Amino acid sequence: MLQQPGVVNPQNPNNDTIVANSPSDTINSLQFCPPSMAGGNFLLAAGWSKEVCVYEVALSQQGSIATQPKAKVTHSHPVLTAAWSGDGSAIFSGGSDNQIKMWNLGAAAGGGSATQEVVVAQHAAPIKSVHHVTEMGVIVTGSYDKTIKYWDLRQSNPVASIQLNERVYAMDVKYPVLAVATATVPENVVDRGVQKVEKKNKVFIYNLQGNPSQPFRTVDSPLKFQHRCLEIFPDKTGFAVGSVEGRVAISHVQEKDLPRNFAFKCHRQGDEIYAVNAISFHPYGTFATAGSDGVYTFWDKDAKQRLKLFSRSPNGITAATFNPAGNIYAYALGYDWSKGVEYYQRQKDPCTIMLHATPDAEIAKKNVAKK
Repeated sequence: MLQQPGVVNPQNPNNDTIVANSPSDTINSLQFCPPSMAGGNFLLAAGWSKEVCVYEVALSQQGSIATQPKAKVTHSHPVLTAAWSGDGSAIFSGGSDNQIKMWNLGAAAGGGSATQEVVVAQHAAPIKSVHHVTEMGVIVTGSYDKTIKYWDLRQSNPVASIQLNERVYAMDVKYPVLAVATATVPENVVDRGVQKVEKKNKVFIYNLQGNPSQPFRTVDSPLKFQHRCLEIFPDKTGFAVGSVEGRVAISHVQEKDLPRNFAFKCHRQGDEIYAVNAISFHPYGTFATAGSDGVYTFWDKDAKQRLKLFSRSPNGITAATFNPAGNIYAYALGYDWSKGVEYYQRQKDPCTIMLHATPDAEIAKKNVAKK
């Protein structure tokens, strides 16, 4: 669905492609299929509607995007997280029912139906994040029950469980790096000879090639307010984390790179401050942030500069991601619940998946030659 050239639609100010048959309630998770999956781009979407939907996405040489629904499964509870298997043959999804289910897509990518679900992970509280780690043959789950668990799909019990001090709010895996951002952790500190308890936001880094049950590094986040999203750099040397207070922190893993760490403000409209709901890295190493102000922005962390600021949509952005090739940026519009249930208005907060064709001129670093 495209607008006429030169005509600005206030509901679609960036003239992006609207995905028909989007889930009907807040979308918590968007993820394109892995590059190992043959047959093109497939987009996985899941959220509060309890639906997990798969769409085929085609980008023409002229830059237009076409979409087609390919598969849909339904949970009994809202879905907080969803992920592809490494080969794209299955999806893992779940959340508020404290479970992760595996759905074997089978012929679904060709328009058929997914097979019956199998419960492959269980926690004592809602599961915030799931990732399939092909290199280890496991899935990793992070939960509000303050644990990270590793699951071998051939076993009913986790092969390892890590106890944290607080709930998992955001998690990413790019083998061999796993990064977990938690809720604030109470910590005993001494200030001018007086011992007191301070609450600090923590990020735990794990080396999956070493000891995946012990943190390789524990980072005191420079963000003072609640963590909202996290993503590891494509080169795995660090990560970016966003907060509800409209800030993003760029952090590195190795001690030699720590002087390159910094934080910056974003997603602010005048005196209003909005949550950063999604951070998405492009294959070039540049990245996008998307917030509850309805804006998405492209950045170059190495040059510490903004590449492109896009027009504001009338609804917040709740999830976002690039496809593996980096030429499509998907984002979901809807209500992110940051102001509570009393501000939710279904008529004014429709949920829609949008697709933006991303040329090099928008996302490539300015100080390097374009391909």
